[in-house]
Amino acid sequence: MKTSVLSFLLLVIALYTSAQSGSAEVIADPKINQLVEKHIFLNQHQSSLDGWRVQIFFDSGANSKRKATEVLNQFNGQHPETNAYLSFREPYYRVRVGDFRTRLEAEGFMKTIQSEYPNAFAASDKINPPLPDNN
Repeated sequence: MKTSVLSFLLLVIALYTSAQSGSAEVIADPKINQLVEKHIFLNQHQSSLDGWRVQIFFDSGANSKRKATEVLNQFNGQHPETNAYLSFREPYYRVRVGDFRTRLEAEGFMKTIQSEYPNAFAASDKINPPLPDNN
């Protein structure tokens, strides 16, 4: 009796699991596909990413824009391979350099310029995406 009940249960389980395989048809509004395609397009053409820069200067008040421009030009002369950016966020003009994906990269670069800019620090910012390799 026990073996016949056990055999019956095994047969039911086997039939149940084999009934689970199959296919499904998804019926959805075509606007969903348009939305997904738009999302993919926007991500491919994103103009900025979350990242890090090294802030080497900030000042407010009289002549702060002139001082920031001088620091920017000086940095560009010393480090032409690294992008530098002048921005204004009230009340400060600031100069930030680099386009680093991680804080570790920004701090590594900061160590190389620490002697020239002792008050430099890593700051999170929107960065320009890296150029694709042409290899």
